[in-house]
Amino acid sequence: MADNNSSLTDSPTATATSTAALPIAPGDWALDPLHSAVNFTIRHLGIAKVRGRFSEVEAALYVGETPADVRVTATISLASIDTGNADRDAHTRSADLLDVERRPTMVFRSTGVSGSDEDWSLVGELTIGDVTRPVTLDVEFGGVVDVPMDGSRHAGFEATGEIRRSDFGLDFGGGMLGDVVKIQLDMEFVEPREPQGQAG
Repeated sequence: MADNNSSLTDSPTATATSTAALPIAPGDWALDPLHSAVNFTIRHLGIAKVRGRFSEVEAALYVGETPADVRVTATISLASIDTGNADRDAHTRSADLLDVERRPTMVFRSTGVSGSDEDWSLVGELTIGDVTRPVTLDVEFGGVVDVPMDGSRHAGFEATGEIRRSDFGLDFGGGMLGDVVKIQLDMEFVEPREPQGQAG
């Protein structure tokens, strides 16, 4: 995988492309939510890590004939945060911290993709509330497999990156929480079915 130090970019309009052959078939791939997860890690007091997840995510993957045609979108409900402590989660949702009434979602839209084989880089824009910043995710392609039960074909991806809370106006915590948030997405998508032939 690519070095995570390159996971932040200063060019919001950057579009990365590659001539490498795509490892999955063209079409609109649907998210398998039961086998997908959005996780994060943030430092507490600079000495330990708090780990959490967002349980509500919608995502779509469109694959064209070339990497330049690939589009990824994801919308995450910030209210679905889960750090394993109900009181802490309630406070995090409040106006003191995330303020999910004003910032209900976190939205990612890709602007380009590059790479080959198992290692890819996904460039895009992340919007939290009314702030949009560029971000690059390192993507590891896990492969494609046919599910015996229904014959559907699934593709797996792991995407990792970092964002700075302060870039999105989320500079709460009074020094108790780190600025850098590490993100890990485990995503499984289902290949589009072949269109059914119409009866003559």
